[in-house]
Amino acid sequence: MKTLIITIYLLIQFNVSTETFYKKNYYDNGVLKSEGWVINDQKTKYWKFYYPNGKLEKKGHFYKNEATKYWYLYYENGKKASEGHFINGQKNKWWLFYNQKGEITHKCQLKNNQKNGYCLMYKNEKIISATKYKAGIKIKKWTNLAAFKKENSLNDLRD
Repeated sequence: MKTLIITIYLLIQFNVSTETFYKKNYYDNGVLKSEGWVINDQKTKYWKFYYPNGKLEKKGHFYKNEATKYWYLYYENGKKASEGHFINGQKNKWWLFYNQKGEITHKCQLKNNQKNGYCLMYKNEKIISATKYKAGIKIKKWTNLAAFKKENSLNDLRD
């Protein structure tokens, strides 16, 4: 009987400590600051963050308090600023960057928050030049798309 009581107590403690709940945080003025899921006092699953003006700042997934999967980040005016993949809290793979009008300005391959691979520059949403990076260091630049295509396979742009 004593073993059964201890087992039940441990199961209750385990269930309480792994409870998942939805949490909302607010600025001092009452405006929503962030909202999302928490498990064991760590951000998990889907979260949204807001500027003090109430506009969306960013949204994406967490796993054990680290950003993961695909994220969207926004300017205070509500236009998209960037979007891309997080792995273990670090920007990785392709990231797209936009100006305050919402037009794409560049698209870069990142690894652990650094440019690592190709970075394509856009004007009027068309590629105008390209640069190649290794661990954040520029190793090659092409001043137009034709020169880039001449030296590179477009398959190199896949993730």
